[in-house]
Amino acid sequence: MSLLIALIGGLVLGGTYALVSMGLTLQYGVARIMNLAYGECVVLACFAAFLLHTRLGIDPIVSLAIVVPGGFAAGWVLYGLMMRPLVRRAAGAGQLEVDSILATFGLLFVLQGAMLLAFGSNYTGYSYLDVGIPLFGARIAANRLLAFGLAIGLGGVFYLLLTRTRRGTALRAVAAAPGSAPLVGIDVDRAARSAFALGAAMAAAGGVLLSMIQTFTAAAGMVITMKALIVVILGGVGNLLGALVAGLLLGVVEVLVATFVDPGLTLAATFTVFLVALLWRPAGLFGARPGR
Repeated sequence: MSLLIALIGGLVLGGTYALVSMGLTLQYGVARIMNLAYGECVVLACFAAFLLHTRLGIDPIVSLAIVVPGGFAAGWVLYGLMMRPLVRRAAGAGQLEVDSILATFGLLFVLQGAMLLAFGSNYTGYSYLDVGIPLFGARIAANRLLAFGLAIGLGGVFYLLLTRTRRGTALRAVAAAPGSAPLVGIDVDRAARSAFALGAAMAAAGGVLLSMIQTFTAAAGMVITMKALIVVILGGVGNLLGALVAGLLLGVVEVLVATFVDPGLTLAATFTVFLVALLWRPAGLFGARPGR
């Protein structure tokens, strides 16, 4: 029974990881921006959901309609003010990656410092649908089941938008061949800005769902970014389905280790899975094997 509860808990956590990581893989795959402040964006969304729920009484599900568009708008503005100058001066994709790492590394500490000043360093959380629901003979918290369903649903909608719409096809074209995309009339700059903003929106959605199921702190962003990067690399850079599967896998591994081994070894287990996968399939679980 405890194994079943752990597996369900792992899938719930993994679904949130997957949703968050899909936004990061889009930002990096299309805009070529390695956003090290991505975790801080997730934590900001956690605090936004917390304030809306505790101060204004707004249901976290309803707050998605506020926080997610806010995340998109913030990403759109941030790209125009901070990322576009880096794109214009970069001599190539490699230079842009280096510049974006340095710039967002600084942004990480700015956002983290602002959150520490506003909310302090203590863990924060709120109670939401914290009641048990019978499932396969076990009782699972309703907020966790809801978070899992929303994460998979939002991730599925996001995937369909990128694979079944004209604008989504344009974004994938820029990710695949940024040099050739302008030849078919695609505005690469606008596509990159849209991808960056969509990634921020996904971070906001993931933050709201994460706030429903666990406590958080202003200093948690770096760990979230690290785990999102692991999921992106495990699934294959730019591969949305790969990010979904890798996120679920990572969540299950973490919960199983925390439940049956030692909670202090979850990060060690995460990096062990990452290193094994990197040695076995350097291009990710859904990438091509070397030499193929």
